[in-house]
Amino acid sequence: KCCWIPCAVKMGTLVEPVLLLLLWQGVWALDIPLEGESVCECVILRQPPTIIKQSMKEHIVDPKDTMVIECEAKGNPHPIFSWRRNGKYYNVARDPQASMRRRSGTLDIYAWNNPEQYEAEYQCIASNEYGSAYSNKIILRLYRAPVWPREILEPVVISAGLPLVLSCDPPPGPPKPETYWMSSCKCLSRVTSQLHYINGDLYFSNVLFNDSATDYCCNARFPYKNVIQQKMPVVVKVLTSEYECVFTVSRTVAEAAPTWLSPTGSSSSILVLQGEELLLECIAAGVPTPHITWTKDGDALVVRSPMKVKNFNKMIQIPKATFDDAGEYSCSATNKIGYIEHTITVRVKAAPFWLEKPANLVLAPEENGHLVCRSDGVPRPTISWFIDGEPIETATPQPNRQVSGDTLTLRSVTAANNGVYQCNASNEYGYLLANAFVNVLHAIPRILGPRNELFKVIEGSNTFLDCRYFGSPVPELRWSKYGQGNLEGNRFKIHSNGTLEIKRIRVEDQGTYLCIVSNVAGRDESQVRVEVKEPTLIVTRPQSMKVIRGTDVRFECSVKADVTTPVTTTWMKGKKPVTLSWRISLDESNLVISNVNRGDEGNYTCVIKSELDQKSASARLMVMDRPEPPTNLELSDPYERSVRLSWVPGDSNHNPITGKIQYDDDDWLPGKWRNLSLYPGNLNSVILHLTPFTYYEFRVIAINEIGMSRPSRPSKRFQSSAPDIIPKNLKGVGTWRNNMEISWEPLTYREWNGPHLKYLVWWKRKDSREDWRNATTKWLKYYIYDADTFTPYELKVQAVNDFGLGPESPVVIGYSGEDRPLTAPLNLRVSDIESTQVTVHWDPVTRNTIMGELKEYKVYYWRDSSQLRWLWVNRAMKSKAFPENDLEPSGVLTGLIPYSNYKMYIVVANNRYEGPASNNIHFSTPEGVPSAPGSFRIQQRHLDSIYVGWDMPPEPNGIITGYSLKYQTGTLAQYLKHSQIPWEILLFSVRRYDRYTRYRFSVAARTRIGIGEWHTEESPHYTTESNFLLDQVDISTQGWFIGIMCAVALIVLILLIVCFIKRSRGGKYPVREKKDISLEPQTVGLQRGQPSMEAMMKRSDSDDSLVDYGEGGEIQFNEDGSFIGQYTGTRRDVRELDFGGGLELHSPMNTIYSLA
Repeated sequence: KCCWIPCAVKMGTLVEPVLLLLLWQGVWALDIPLEGESVCECVILRQPPTIIKQSMKEHIVDPKDTMVIECEAKGNPHPIFSWRRNGKYYNVARDPQASMRRRSGTLDIYAWNNPEQYEAEYQCIASNEYGSAYSNKIILRLYRAPVWPREILEPVVISAGLPLVLSCDPPPGPPKPETYWMSSCKCLSRVTSQLHYINGDLYFSNVLFNDSATDYCCNARFPYKNVIQQKMPVVVKVLTSEYECVFTVSRTVAEAAPTWLSPTGSSSSILVLQGEELLLECIAAGVPTPHITWTKDGDALVVRSPMKVKNFNKMIQIPKATFDDAGEYSCSATNKIGYIEHTITVRVKAAPFWLEKPANLVLAPEENGHLVCRSDGVPRPTISWFIDGEPIETATPQPNRQVSGDTLTLRSVTAANNGVYQCNASNEYGYLLANAFVNVLHAIPRILGPRNELFKVIEGSNTFLDCRYFGSPVPELRWSKYGQGNLEGNRFKIHSNGTLEIKRIRVEDQGTYLCIVSNVAGRDESQVRVEVKEPTLIVTRPQSMKVIRGTDVRFECSVKADVTTPVTTTWMKGKKPVTLSWRISLDESNLVISNVNRGDEGNYTCVIKSELDQKSASARLMVMDRPEPPTNLELSDPYERSVRLSWVPGDSNHNPITGKIQYDDDDWLPGKWRNLSLYPGNLNSVILHLTPFTYYEFRVIAINEIGMSRPSRPSKRFQSSAPDIIPKNLKGVGTWRNNMEISWEPLTYREWNGPHLKYLVWWKRKDSREDWRNATTKWLKYYIYDADTFTPYELKVQAVNDFGLGPESPVVIGYSGEDRPLTAPLNLRVSDIESTQVTVHWDPVTRNTIMGELKEYKVYYWRDSSQLRWLWVNRAMKSKAFPENDLEPSGVLTGLIPYSNYKMYIVVANNRYEGPASNNIHFSTPEGVPSAPGSFRIQQRHLDSIYVGWDMPPEPNGIITGYSLKYQTGTLAQYLKHSQIPWEILLFSVRRYDRYTRYRFSVAARTRIGIGEWHTEESPHYTTESNFLLDQVDISTQGWFIGIMCAVALIVLILLIVCFIKRSRGGKYPVREKKDISLEPQTVGLQRGQPSMEAMMKRSDSDDSLVDYGEGGEIQFNEDGSFIGQYTGTRRDVRELDFGGGLELHSPMNTIYSLA
């Protein structure tokens, strides 16, 4: 099976290190070189398969993507992969939605159809002729997009002081989502002892008035896709009894003894697995909020890391539970009214975990070995052994193999013992599966890696000389210097993998070392040469300096190193190399900085590097300069004659500072600053004595020995008096059916007259005997809840600062929120129906059913169908609003389409809602004039004719009775012809004067009401024969055509010469006799059986007849146009014809006849 061939290894050649030999209790545990990874190019060893990569036991995938189950293995020969699904063989090749990757067991599942069928348990098997390795059983679960049901949550109304639980109920996953609550777009932090959320639910130990909110939202984060879903917000309204005064509002709630919200009852139990997070929580309701304390097994709870007590003692968090955490935990809730206790029994179990995994065995024939599979868990795991996936109890018996609990022993092994052994440790909470192969080999020793290496080391360092080797049976290894003796003990140590360690190497240790390995099959050796170098030392180290900006600095760094080892010097500032410039330069290994500034400040490091070691030394440069200006000036503690000014000091730039304060009191005219006082630099808050009722603005300047800083930004303007301005534009508007939003315009900073401006809002129900109620706020809006629908309130507001109250505003009337109207307008009807408009009438609704201010009546209408049954219509709904006008309201609805059937209904609307719809009514509009015909087109099918076509109008607006068409040439101001055409005819033709005349056509449809919109279009400019057919070739540019025309011209010239010669001689020549030439117009077949133009002219008595436009008695018209039909011309003498406009004869024979 294995053949070893000697290989020549060159000096200095590095053989890829592919084997690591570990000796443990006399047994080899190592990887065998695979094909392409041999000890040398010509050695290949067999190896049973080994699983090197596999998916997690719980594998969650997205069915929208390719579902990948990983399985990678190595071995020689390369393993062949197969899969089991739900314990049965899975034929991947016959599944059109799955495939395995090349030279891999990784499974790609595309699941275009029915992905749920792939939710199953999978197991990968990697096999070659030496055994089979098994992966874990991988449970594939599909990720499903979380969907939170859309629901409308009713507002939660609760009295102050009572407990409250808001449920979350997020989608289950997988995996399990993380939940958190938000209100007003801010996460609810657990900063108060009343608020807490566990298991996704939000708990209030007792609700306060401030807990009223309109948007408590539960959010769930799903880790697999990092998707966040939000539940519909919950409105919480807290009812409270109030005692009001001008400046404060105090609310009292009834005291209550503690009761448990979670967990309930007096006892409960929790089962947790070892290593999982343990959370113990106790939440109690009561007023005042109960205080929670904990004990364990009757003693006070001792909190040791990593245990944490969080959320005001409500929660105990243990990140990874251990068996020591089991026991009885008692939580007690106490307030001044009472005391309750709850006991939580914690039991800790454990899924199997490894104490010792079985390792691969590489044995020589007749050697002994054993596989150990030692695990633990609660309850204790059951150990099962398999060989190549088959239970060892049913496998082929082998007399030298013995199983004893968690140990499998092999004695005097042979090739029959080769294979992959599986160990399974399982209990009710999980299982462990491990593969370990046994490979029986007989191999001569070989030293792996490069040979004849040269090591350069630093004196005094610990040196490691590698000698990795392989062989079976296990070779013996020894090290010697110059091939004499054995190196062991004192400063020399040989590790189990063959490495020789020399501690604190000396100069005398320099030399050649020999590594020798041998066993019964042979021997191999390799030598290593060691050179010991003198260490690098920094003799002069750079010194830290503190200098004034603008001076020069020099950092010195001199070095002593081995004369045979070159060194390089690098300077670093922080973690970046120093960039040299005209100010920064190197003098040998010293750094020189000229004209330093603040940007040069920092840590400078001199780095000395050689090929063997590296040394560094650092120093700090501090640049003294003027201080930075103070920031964040704030005014507080205002009084009539003083105020406190606070600021954040700027950087002193390494020099002590003092402070100077300036002020500006020039009645809001900036720029005139005066010195107020000087203060020590260690102060950042002072009380300033001022003149009352004066505007002030302050700034601070820092001073040190080098100079003054820039002035700080000015503080806010300040005057020591109460506000004297009334907030403007006070109004009250309802935003919900039972609330009212009171708003106003803010005061400008000039109008504050002092710090901490707030607003005092007053309100009471109009025409009632109740007292004024008030509230203070710093915002520009205040909401009143629990108001009746659309109820008038009297409102007023005044500004307040730390000095007192400003004047009250005049009383204004505001209304609470509107609700949906209760009834619909009755008796909806129409009158004065015209083709495009109609008058709508209805009965008004009563005021008390509008539930708000009447805004308008709104009519919704749509075109249901056309009275032309074949015409498709757009049924989009439209609306029009009509304000209230009188006791008999009505309105005109315009923009209707004639000859159509309409439906409509009406609603009444206030400023917020529309009411219910009235009953639908139907009406029809009469005929009107049609729209312009569609798809108008002009074509030249022959050189002397133009054809005009069109389609029916897109909106006939009635029954089409015919079409009117008129046309003119481009040179005439009036239309030449106006024709009436039956409704079924959609085509018209015109004979042209010549090829250069352009025509303007207009066509319109008619109903019995009249003529509709005209469509006008001008014909293209047809100038050559090539224009009347787009696909006709221009023959005038063809060579054959030019040749024929030249030949014809030559013949004509010869005939002319002959004629002149005969006339000059007085001879006779034949003269062409006069003939009647028949001009028969073109005959075109008529579509849809239309009559001829002549027949229509005889039947028509219209003033627009073409006869009226003729020139002469016998010739009725020069330009003839008709519907495509039969034309019959009159036979006349050619000489009587007028060729000026209508017909031209281009034959060259005409010239000859005229000369005759």
